[in-house]
Amino acid sequence: MSSPDPVATPSSFGRPPPIVAILRGVKPDEVVAIAKALVDAGIRAIEVPLNSPEPLESIRRLCDAYGEVALCGAGTVLTPQAVDDVAAVGGKLIVTPNTDPDVIARAVELGLTAMPGFATPSEAFAAVKAGARALKLYPASSFGPSHIKAVKDVLPKDILVYAVGGVGAANLEPWLTAGVAGIGVGGELYRPGYTPQEVGQKAAALIAAWNAQTA
Repeated sequence: MSSPDPVATPSSFGRPPPIVAILRGVKPDEVVAIAKALVDAGIRAIEVPLNSPEPLESIRRLCDAYGEVALCGAGTVLTPQAVDDVAAVGGKLIVTPNTDPDVIARAVELGLTAMPGFATPSEAFAAVKAGARALKLYPASSFGPSHIKAVKDVLPKDILVYAVGGVGAANLEPWLTAGVAGIGVGGELYRPGYTPQEVGQKAAALIAAWNAQTA
């Protein structure tokens, strides 16, 4: 089964890297060290959810340090104004938990990578109509691989679908068989209090599992 290489270069960001690290709760004074551990392990997409402490400062520091080698940006983006705020600090990735055409359209207008959340085929097609080329099934664990396979059967073939929420190293196989282009991983990689060393070990294990399933 072929897959995009987790070790992506900035020139390949037209197609988002297959593993997105979600750093919910990260603080500005730790984000660069955590990101280094992720990048060193081979992860090339990182989001800081906007309900984290001082998220825009974290995103600014993240992008300054690793924006040239990783697709960096924000998660839990809920308004067009938030898209502008993320872009102003250098963010290139806009991830949402829901399908909001205005948020998607603003991200696309600014040339950012939009990855909106969806649950139903109607939401998926609304996101595509607004300009999204990568979608995330969220929360994936509530729907399962068979749901994503069925939705992919009717979506345009060039639309990438990611599974986010309850997907990780231990259960990759059914999601990859269903045709996901990638996954978003939060608590399995990072929770507040994790050290960079712990994050690096968890990231290396996830990359190893991904490579084993996609070789």
